Amino acid sequence: MRRFEKINEEVFIRYIPDGNYEDVILPKRSTKYSAGYDFYSVIDFTLNPGERKVIPTGIKCMMEDNEYLAIYIRSSLGFKYNVRMCNQVGIIDKDYYGNKENDGHIFVCLQNEGDKAIEIKKGDRFVQGIFTPYYVTDEDMATGDRIGGIGSTNGDDNDE
Repeated sequence: MRRFEKINEEVFIRYIPDGNYEDVILPKRSTKYSAGYDFYSVIDFTLNPGERKVIPTGIKCMMEDNEYLAIYIRSSLGFKYNVRMCNQVGIIDKDYYGNKENDGHIFVCLQNEGDKAIEIKKGDRFVQGIFTPYYVTDEDMATGDRIGGIGSTNGDDNDE
């Protein structure tokens, strides 16, 4: 099964205390041939030139085995404003869904590399997610289990 869901309300309040849980819009495609599911901002924010911000989405994603959700900036924001995702492409693994730490809450980190401030209003589309299959080697022996949220599969690496 593949679907988007709101994170649970308790997690929403923890990460978006001034937000309204009922305002979360599930990602959707704009046309029948769109590859990406547009994510809608759940908050108003301004991104000034040179500024970097972590943006909560209020969304989690369930997906099939051997696929991940790739998160990209919407093309118009990159072209018009030179806004980038700090990790270039967000990789959301299947086992990120529903994790104990943050219920699989998808966050994006944006940076404005342009010379104009950009305002994103609640309900504006700002990133897009594309389901992508992947393959593993015949010798793959991965057996680990995710125990948390962002950065939790990297062992003793000190990323977030």
